[in-house]
Amino acid sequence: TTDFIALREGSSFLDESDNVCAGAQLAVANKLCADLEVPTPQAGGNVTKGYNGDLDVGDLEPITKSYQASNMCPVNVHWHLGTEHYSYGVFDENGDGPHGTAERPEWADRDLAAVGEKVRGGFRCHHYDAEDEKFTKSYDWKYCTNMEVGETYEVHWPHSSAGDCGTVNQFQTPFYDGVFCNLPLEVFQAIAVDPQNIASNVGVHGQVFTVVNDESYFYPDMMRGMIVDKSKNMGTDIHYYTGSTTGTSRNNEMCSQYAPITWQVDRQCHMISASSFDKLCYDMKLQRDDMTDDLYPHGSRELVMDSLVANNAADADSLAADAAAAAEPAAEDAPEDAPVAESTPEVARGGNLRA
Repeated sequence: TTDFIALREGSSFLDESDNVCAGAQLAVANKLCADLEVPTPQAGGNVTKGYNGDLDVGDLEPITKSYQASNMCPVNVHWHLGTEHYSYGVFDENGDGPHGTAERPEWADRDLAAVGEKVRGGFRCHHYDAEDEKFTKSYDWKYCTNMEVGETYEVHWPHSSAGDCGTVNQFQTPFYDGVFCNLPLEVFQAIAVDPQNIASNVGVHGQVFTVVNDESYFYPDMMRGMIVDKSKNMGTDIHYYTGSTTGTSRNNEMCSQYAPITWQVDRQCHMISASSFDKLCYDMKLQRDDMTDDLYPHGSRELVMDSLVANNAADADSLAADAAAAAEPAAEDAPEDAPVAESTPEVARGGNLRA
């Protein structure tokens, strides 16, 4: 059989010296949240249905149409051990995996996923069953590293309108090189005056998986973005909000200043075969840019406090309600003695961590 990975090394098409996005990252250091003159919304937050953050972001809105329709393309794919986001009853403190799950925040400190591990683990899904072989049978990983059957991983696909979309330079590690590839510093500074310009041009897909050793869950192309399949409820129950970049260098004291960016997060957790991830890593190894630093799970940022989560959450139901309200003709000349409608009680927030 042909070893395509070996052929990559001698390919004139994949010469890294031709990578026009290399080094394009704009250096924006983390900053103490308390020192920010204007607080920037952070991620990952609670995405439970009915949840909304407490940080007032005014008229700032996330992208609620597809990123493709917004002239954006995926510029990277990477994943985190456990989940950085929290979906009550789906991936939360009651989930499980080979090394358990993260505790419910008190506020949000997360223990390491297992003693001796070097990365911080997040929440787990509820699929894991230690008595079911598909969650426990080892898999012979050929391209990904430090992966484990039965574990939960949150996959992120950063998208950007300034990526080198449709070219051999589209996918980059670090992902910042892809996000800023065609965005010079002076242009970025000019458009960043209005934060909506950033949120409308940079976004991330987030989708959560439990890895199984069962080929009936094989999916061949995890490279291009969130898996959307209505028949399997994949990529259909989406929580939209504006946040920031994530990772363990940020927490509820140290904020990311790569913000505000749009997040579109699937609230559901899906089983996926180990071979699907290994095929993804294989595809990553065939890109012009060296994506080696994303072939393993990264640590998970601790759950972001409500006070740092934007108050602009949306989903299909809220968008439909807004559209219906906008379509209704305004009531005019209502009689002064018209009865006052009863207020609608707030949606119960079973996953709201204010408790």
